[in-house]
Amino acid sequence: MSRISDALGKMILRARITALGGRLREAESPSANKTSALGGRLREAESPSANKEEKGSVTGPLVAYQNLGDPVWAPRDYATFAREGFMQNAIVYRSVRMIAEAAASIPLLLYSGTDEIEDHPLLDLIRRPSLDHTGTDFLESWYGFLLVAGNAYAEAVAIDGDVRELHILRPDRMKVIPGLDGWPEGYEYTASGRSVRFVNDVLDGVRPILQVRLFHPANDHYGMSPIEAAATAIDIHNTASGWNKALLDNSARPSGALVYAAANGQMTDDQFTRLKGELETSFQGARAAGRPLLLEGGLDWKPLSLTPKDMDFIEAKNVAAREIALAIGVPPMLLGIPGDNTYSNYQEAQRVFWRQTVLPLVNRTARALSSWLAPAFDTGPVPRGRLDSSIAPSDSASRSRPLVALELRPDLDQIEALSPERDALWKRLEGVKFLTDDEKRAAIGYGSLSEAPAR
Repeated sequence: MSRISDALGKMILRARITALGGRLREAESPSANKTSALGGRLREAESPSANKEEKGSVTGPLVAYQNLGDPVWAPRDYATFAREGFMQNAIVYRSVRMIAEAAASIPLLLYSGTDEIEDHPLLDLIRRPSLDHTGTDFLESWYGFLLVAGNAYAEAVAIDGDVRELHILRPDRMKVIPGLDGWPEGYEYTASGRSVRFVNDVLDGVRPILQVRLFHPANDHYGMSPIEAAATAIDIHNTASGWNKALLDNSARPSGALVYAAANGQMTDDQFTRLKGELETSFQGARAAGRPLLLEGGLDWKPLSLTPKDMDFIEAKNVAAREIALAIGVPPMLLGIPGDNTYSNYQEAQRVFWRQTVLPLVNRTARALSSWLAPAFDTGPVPRGRLDSSIAPSDSASRSRPLVALELRPDLDQIEALSPERDALWKRLEGVKFLTDDEKRAAIGYGSLSEAPAR
């Protein structure tokens, strides 16, 4: 409550300062103020409802005034997720790679309303976003960062009034700059001790940075990584792997005890140091596994074994692996994790993987790219690039005609795992007698035959 009170106090103080500045300007220029006031009253008379409509969140300024104009830092350590999660855990690595590669392999189609556009500059930009990256490389990095960090950022580069390149930016180097309304008004990218701020649009309606974030219940500007939800399971899995590694380093067997059974029952310090050094240098590690141990008089080796209860760490590792896979969205069967019999067969697991994990990410990305880049291109009836003002129609009928926005959509027909669903749908439509051919085509996402262009 104290933070909200402080924020409200700052807002009231700022409003008073603004009002005082307005009164000072009125005193300095009374005639200009009268003219502006008269123009304001005329506009009110012409549009009485204009001043009554206010767009924007009422609670936005409460969020914005906490860090107005300053970068907001991410609330966690991205480097830890990348290092201990993706780089050191096989389950996380394979899960992220599977999702990113599968999502990047789906082609994106361009539509204007219900009409598919096969040749368009926006499609060329998606297929080759930069000189050193293909569309697949771009999207694979995009999905990978989104899964590891919970946020993905892309930069648009415009040259001579056209968007020419798209670049993926690392999430750990990007910070959000909130505006007065609580929404991001800019971004700050920091690398090698230097920072660059992105504020102004590269083109009319095209922001310089596109940010897509996964849902986070406790943060206003950053998304939540699925690795964060699986952090405990990842720690358990990594610890179990470290245990196995240590077990191999100790001749692949549980440690034992050397018992000194001489008459006095006690070794001298020199004897103890020498014996310990010989064991560490000659009888530890994978290369020394199985080497016979030569004991002097009075020494006896007592091996220690693990009980079945002590061996539960193996099952704990498998349980942790299943939790990691489920948190990221990959069926454990596809990762070869034992003990998971939820899915009846491998084909069903593949279908669930594509439907519940891959396609939601692809649809979200396609909509985000569409709303971000579509304003840079012509949205008229026959889109063939940016709208040229020299050939734009000038009649009132053309100006009043609503423009259809361009939209990117995934090509589901290219997903082999969903072919059984597609075949079943075609068979059902083939047996329907009360639908026309055009209605059947519309039901499966194809255009009407009567509207198809002549080839």
